[in-house]
Amino acid sequence: MKRRLVLFDIDGTLLASRGAGRRAILATITQFGYPAGGLDTVRFDGKTDPQIVVELFEAAGVPDPDDPERVSLVLNQYVAALERELALPARAARVMPGVRELLGRFDGQDRPVLGLLTGNVQVGATLKLRSANLDSDMFRVGAFGSDHRDRSELPAIASQRAASIFGYAPVGEDVVIIGDTPADMTCGIALGARAIGVGTGAYSLEELEAAGAWAVFSDLSELDRVWECICH
Repeated sequence: MKRRLVLFDIDGTLLASRGAGRRAILATITQFGYPAGGLDTVRFDGKTDPQIVVELFEAAGVPDPDDPERVSLVLNQYVAALERELALPARAARVMPGVRELLGRFDGQDRPVLGLLTGNVQVGATLKLRSANLDSDMFRVGAFGSDHRDRSELPAIASQRAASIFGYAPVGEDVVIIGDTPADMTCGIALGARAIGVGTGAYSLEELEAAGAWAVFSDLSELDRVWECICH
């Protein structure tokens, strides 16, 4: 089997956190005394956490919305709020269909390398995975919103981190990105990565195809077909 680096998005792909991230970040923004007006208009899916904070600041009319110190301060408080949200039994994250079974297929020396590519800051990603009873240690490579605000920069970061495993930085069809948003489909273009779209988020299969998905699935429970696309 040809070795591949397979990078999974988290929210809407591996799991659903039932709005915990949105509630936590909005609560944090308002806790700091920033205006709440216009915050409900900001979409979160397909974006990095730092990008979301900047857009929330812009919507609230905060001067200098991309000030790195202010963004970092909010994100540090956000992960504490997220942990409290996810600790509530009714708000624990749930795993999407087929995910556990698919991740089980990566166990073995001759299998593709399992990784994460997510807009979550790394601490937030770990909290969400833990809430859904998914072991973050099974993902050998990761690129996170805490690495770069621009999601399109994350595939190259993940590729460089995989070099210690592969002996080189994988590119082209050696990299597969699996996600639920058009941003997941397009972020790996510069790397030549293949993207697989899954319709468990807010976007239709048609929208994912239009964004350049190599293959699309309603969910990840079509195990044999999904695995074939990953390994093909």
